[in-house]
Amino acid sequence: MAETLTLIPSLPNDLAALILSYIPFSHHARLKSTCKSWRIFLSSKTVFSLRAANFPPSRLSHLIAIFPEDPSITCPYLFDPEYLAWHALPRMPVNPHVYALCNFASLSLGWHLYVLGGSLFDTRSFPMDRPSPSSVAFRFDLSSFAWNQISPMLMPRGSFACTAISDSNQILVAGGGSRHTMFRAAGSRISSVERYDIEKDEWVELDGMPCFRAGCAGFVVGSEEEREFWVMGGYGESRTMLGVFPVDEYYRDAVVMKLKDGGRWKEVGDMWEDGERMRLGKIVVLDEEDDHGVPGIFMLDGNDIFRYIMASNRWLKESCVPRKAPHDSSFGFVALNGELLVMTLLQGVDTSQIRRSRNRKGNTLLYLQIYHPGKKTWRSLVAMPPSNCTLDFTTAVMCTITV
Repeated sequence: MAETLTLIPSLPNDLAALILSYIPFSHHARLKSTCKSWRIFLSSKTVFSLRAANFPPSRLSHLIAIFPEDPSITCPYLFDPEYLAWHALPRMPVNPHVYALCNFASLSLGWHLYVLGGSLFDTRSFPMDRPSPSSVAFRFDLSSFAWNQISPMLMPRGSFACTAISDSNQILVAGGGSRHTMFRAAGSRISSVERYDIEKDEWVELDGMPCFRAGCAGFVVGSEEEREFWVMGGYGESRTMLGVFPVDEYYRDAVVMKLKDGGRWKEVGDMWEDGERMRLGKIVVLDEEDDHGVPGIFMLDGNDIFRYIMASNRWLKESCVPRKAPHDSSFGFVALNGELLVMTLLQGVDTSQIRRSRNRKGNTLLYLQIYHPGKKTWRSLVAMPPSNCTLDFTTAVMCTITV
């Protein structure tokens, strides 16, 4: 930042910068128009570095990145549950040869969002109505507010396990295939595993999983020498019902890679008995670790929340969502700032009966039910999505980002 640009008159710029860094991220967009110096400062990496260096994690802005559809066609959004604020992000760069991207992975590291892979239709392929997996990867910088294409994955994939290792600036991906949301069955499966080094902008192939696995969830457990990459659930082979309809065979187990030992995999047995459930639900991970260094691993299965007990390799019921999802709809599920957020859409509801909402009728509302695992308590919020934001939590992709 040029020395001639004063942030706050009569104050040193370093002190003024610290003061401005206390402004929550949700307010940055409208404050950038205050003056040129504020626009430059609030669009720089300095503000994010100051917040990370001076604020405890609980004081940072905890946001949800929501990708309603193909981000090259429909704008993604950042949503701040604390201030009920929405902020549209620019669309991802468009490739004129491909369309209908879905089943991609999104995650965050620092003040960057990543969109990796997915399944799409390519007009250059034959037959044109058969979806193909993608290896393309993009990164969004919140400081410059722009998308940049990074090195593509070595193996194209969608519906795969993906997680970030924040202290080493790496991303791990595993499994996946070509399944598209337009086709609820079929599609390819792979067992490939890769690691992305952010500083080098380079993907490296690791030992593949013991079997093909798509539609799976991934997360990291432990730190440094004891760090493990877990991949849970998903589907592998398929069988045919009545000789016509393909039906997935869902996994009830998990596989674990100890990253220090050259990426050797071990198999974990079934996590539930016959008849308990058909497949794994939506998985989220809370960063808060227990006395053994294990993060909180939670699953939303229908209207119930389960906690994974690593010692017994079982899912135990934690709580039940107070308000069920409306008929023919589904929940969104994320972990944010030590809490579990269960999101659903309410259509045509009189919100005067719901706490912390304005009296509006006939609108589509985002209803958040928030569970605190430590306190065992629920609370709720209501937000009004942007008028041009069409959400379907069955297909929408979400991740969280803390800045």
